[in-house]
Amino acid sequence: MKKTGASLAVYALEQIGVKYTFGIPGVHNIELYDELNNSKQIEPILVTHEGGASFMALGVSCTSNSIGTLMIVPAAGTTNAMSGIGEAFLDGIPMLIFSGGTRQDSGRHYQLHQINQGNLVKEITKAYFKIESHNEIISTIYKAYDIATSGEPGPVFIEIPMELQMFEGEVNEISAYSKSYQNPTIDIQKIKEAAKLLSKASNPGVYVGWGAANATEYTIKIAEIIGAPVATTLQGKASFPASNPLHTGFGFGPNAVPAAQKAFKNCDAMLAVGVRFSEIGTGSYGVKVPENLIHIDINSEVFDKNYPTKISIEGDAKETLQLLAEELKKINEIKVKESPALTKMIRGEKEKYLGEWKEKPLADKVSPGYFFEALTKFTDDDTYFVVDDGKHTYLAAELLPVNQSRHFVSPTDFNCMGFCVPAAIGAKFMNPKNKVVGIVGDGGFLMTGMETLTAKTYKKGVVYFVFHDGELGQISQFQKIPLKRKVATVIGNVNIEGIANACGATYFHMANDAEIEEVMQKAFQEVERDVPVIVDVAIDYSKKTYMTKGVVKVNLARFSFKEKVRFIGRAMKRHLLEK
Repeated sequence: MKKTGASLAVYALEQIGVKYTFGIPGVHNIELYDELNNSKQIEPILVTHEGGASFMALGVSCTSNSIGTLMIVPAAGTTNAMSGIGEAFLDGIPMLIFSGGTRQDSGRHYQLHQINQGNLVKEITKAYFKIESHNEIISTIYKAYDIATSGEPGPVFIEIPMELQMFEGEVNEISAYSKSYQNPTIDIQKIKEAAKLLSKASNPGVYVGWGAANATEYTIKIAEIIGAPVATTLQGKASFPASNPLHTGFGFGPNAVPAAQKAFKNCDAMLAVGVRFSEIGTGSYGVKVPENLIHIDINSEVFDKNYPTKISIEGDAKETLQLLAEELKKINEIKVKESPALTKMIRGEKEKYLGEWKEKPLADKVSPGYFFEALTKFTDDDTYFVVDDGKHTYLAAELLPVNQSRHFVSPTDFNCMGFCVPAAIGAKFMNPKNKVVGIVGDGGFLMTGMETLTAKTYKKGVVYFVFHDGELGQISQFQKIPLKRKVATVIGNVNIEGIANACGATYFHMANDAEIEEVMQKAFQEVERDVPVIVDVAIDYSKKTYMTKGVVKVNLARFSFKEKVRFIGRAMKRHLLEK
């Protein structure tokens, strides 16, 4: 039978469950878009920029069982989308990228968008495929999907040349999709060894990341059996519910809140699941990890990186933790440990820390403590929180409780600003009945804030809280501490209301603590009309998070005595000159 490449591609996308594609049509993918228009399952979403498209796709993958899918033009569309693709790659998020390709049958050189895209994306994708014939389109897309969603997930790039999209070609069969990937076999002997090690530990601890997002049920069981505190990575913040009395918060070293620091101070055995011990998660590698480290991950490449393991177990987090929980129950001397002293300490330290952020209501700024306290009143466990990269990220990490897995989404290892606005839209597409809240700094908002127009066009009611201080807050703070000056981090007074008006969003201004609840009430009422809402928050950034203080302290400690004297002396000199 004969079919166009475009029709074959859309058929394959329908088979793997794609509901939306994000991108911009152009000369090299116009046939793909025409076929998407015929699909009863897939809706092509027009964005303002391909970078926004890639972040929307991330929002889809992070908050649903569907896979975020891009439909872009080659070359320029690809480079525009690379930030989101890179974020997906380093964060372990599945994504499919479909690009048109220049004609291979013309024999012409210097065609529009003609570039080797395989070389362009090889460092930020799990795989790249350039389709050579009609007969391989469906099978290649199925293979790409399996690669993207198997093992440690990630992005896969598929290029389909124009002539294959446009013209009919002979195909042998049109097959249905069936999953071909199997999770690695789990080493049962290592499970038994891990159970014994944890059972003998006096002060065990559990550290979970995004890789454990689907295993929360078993993480809770294990933590309760061994009476262990649980800390999370930033990306895995929602992998363990904040409402559980054993939850300590983000991180466990000098960069962590007091509850976590105290709970993990004498940790003699650690169960780490779905984590990489990366720079952000370890507070610039400032954490101390016990010798008895049990590391579970689907990707064996992460083992013994930065910190040596005692026992490493390759496997799916949910499957592995289920086996480990069962093994722990079999050990006679292990019963559910009552941890009243531990849980009392955790609860007390959390209350004390939140209180430190609410010492006195401000009349000219919005206090983070009062803000996040109010936000919990107007949201619920089903709310999806999407944050950008910046100072607000760590405020949310330390002050915002999240109780349901996959309901907190943030850029991490790629650490790309501009993530929040479009990613929240992607989350809303897949979860239309849930509240979706975006928290973004004014710097990140300036990068992708125009995607609010996309939310307006498709009637996606997202509430965006723009933390507005006129600076690139996190970096300016890092500059100010050791350098006593700010260089190229002052944005100026951006007219957020003007941007909201231009995009058709509803605008509110939150000037001080007295206005927090009133403005939030109006914002969440307005968003029920399926319109995006932008709340301009005059945030007070004067107080430092433990993440900021911990990272500065850790990095300074690594300096030689001579360099410490030089840096501290320079800061003191500049401080005196300011006076």
